Amino acid sequence: MTPLGIYVHVPFCVRRCPYCGFYSDAVGTGGYEDRIKEYLRHLGEELRFRKEQRDFPYFVDSVYFGGGTPSLADPGLIGDLIDEIAALYPVTEDCEISMEANPGTLDRKRLEAYREAGVSRLSLGLQSLDDGVLRTLGRIHTADDFVHSFDDARSAGFDNISADLMFGVPGQTEKIWEDTVERLASMLPEHISFYSLQIEEGTPFYTEYKMGDMEPVPDEEDRAMYHRCLEILRSRGYGQYEISNAALPGKECRHNLKYWTFGDYLGIGASASSFVDGVRKTDPGAGYDDFARKGFPDSLLAEDHRNSFFDSCVDYMITGLRLTEGIDERDFAKRFGKSIDEVFPRAEEELSEFKKSGRVVRERGRLRITVSGMDVANRIMQIFV
Repeated sequence: MTPLGIYVHVPFCVRRCPYCGFYSDAVGTGGYEDRIKEYLRHLGEELRFRKEQRDFPYFVDSVYFGGGTPSLADPGLIGDLIDEIAALYPVTEDCEISMEANPGTLDRKRLEAYREAGVSRLSLGLQSLDDGVLRTLGRIHTADDFVHSFDDARSAGFDNISADLMFGVPGQTEKIWEDTVERLASMLPEHISFYSLQIEEGTPFYTEYKMGDMEPVPDEEDRAMYHRCLEILRSRGYGQYEISNAALPGKECRHNLKYWTFGDYLGIGASASSFVDGVRKTDPGAGYDDFARKGFPDSLLAEDHRNSFFDSCVDYMITGLRLTEGIDERDFAKRFGKSIDEVFPRAEEELSEFKKSGRVVRERGRLRITVSGMDVANRIMQIFV
């Protein structure tokens, strides 16, 4: 049997952040409970349908509740869905069950209930410990809200906590960023993610940018923030294992590693994507309720694509190169029956400039992007597309 990750998308938010390009639905501060309950009922139905549609020869070793803001859902309903997964699939004893949470939606009692329901890993959407930056990002919580939520989560028994940070935000100085990273690292969450703000088309930030009302942070400042973050995290004992992720030893996110190591994952819920046995599927976003009412027919999926041999080789390369350990060339050859150079005959020549500049290292059977190379990672990955 093969390990399978299950991603569960819970798209509801109190309000939509102006930078967010993910599918989500703003529900305000109350009166949404029945709506979320109905949605989670559909998720249970989809889980059962996917199981009946194809009895996967897998066991589940990771479940990830993402959003949106899954912490708007009642803990009992989250627990019911976890039980549903366990009833349908073999689940490992140490299954990593992660849930994203907004610090503005939590209290000690609620956190205890999520822990009791089976959530073992909490991912807190912090973004910044500066209230001015949080206001710019349209977040509903303050820095103090995060600190209280973090302390409450520890008291509730969570010993695996991740926090997300965002840099390159207009008005965010390098000093503000450094203070945030220093303060967060001193709290010793097990995992820290750090992302550069991307101005996504279709968001309010994009409209401001196109109208000239928002000035993006210059690339050199953005890159300086990125590398300063890495320096601080290394000094606190964190190991970077992916371009935008670092963890204390042994606390890397098992579920997200599936995306970067060509693992299988089943996605359920509005806009959720799956990659199982070489086939990619994506559920509808805004049309998910109609999709559910019609019994989850494949004809309504946004994508239903079986990877070709070359598709799979490309996916393996561009996801694996995100990892600091890079690509194991022997694993590539074992998996695909050909070497990297056979599949990508021009790669070695095109990599030469990056190797000379120290941005790519190819030695002892591994191909990896160095820390300096991460500044131009997209250019390097493009070689394998």
